[in-house]
Amino acid sequence: MLKINTFCESLVGKAYIEICKAKGLKVGKDVIFVEAPKFGSEPFLIEIGDRTKITANCTFINHDGAMYVIRSMEKYSDARNFGRIKIGKNCFIGNNCTILPGIEMGDNCILGAGSVLSSSMPPNSVFAGVPAKFICTTEEYGDKALKNNVMYPRELEPNRKKLEAYIRENLPHSYKPIK
Repeated sequence: MLKINTFCESLVGKAYIEICKAKGLKVGKDVIFVEAPKFGSEPFLIEIGDRTKITANCTFINHDGAMYVIRSMEKYSDARNFGRIKIGKNCFIGNNCTILPGIEMGDNCILGAGSVLSSSMPPNSVFAGVPAKFICTTEEYGDKALKNNVMYPRELEPNRKKLEAYIRENLPHSYKPIK
């Protein structure tokens, strides 16, 4: 049942992405969608660069729906707020991220899981948090990753079951220290 559900969700997600493309969503080459993001009602305002990976449960907000409230006040009756969203090449957007209107993410950027991106990101940067803030450069992130590198036989990578079995048996039970 779970495999059937996953397959159906994947099929619906792929169809949704194709519908959004037909409405003007721009998607570069080799973009990976772990799950179909929510592109809002104006997907034509969104551009995603080549070789970018967008993980599960991400939302792109390209207009400010809160205008509904203030338009009932005479002074703000004509208030409208739309914004383009541009994601650069070779970027990563973690699970459960929200990207607000008018945001540009430069090339080679990483947005940490659960973040709300309310300001643009310069190229080669890592942001995370609510609201998302600068954490480090992509190179500094890479240096930290090498320090925490998990070694296993790389030839296992094409066979996910064997890789998982190896990791299950050999990954040490060590955890990050309390800050």
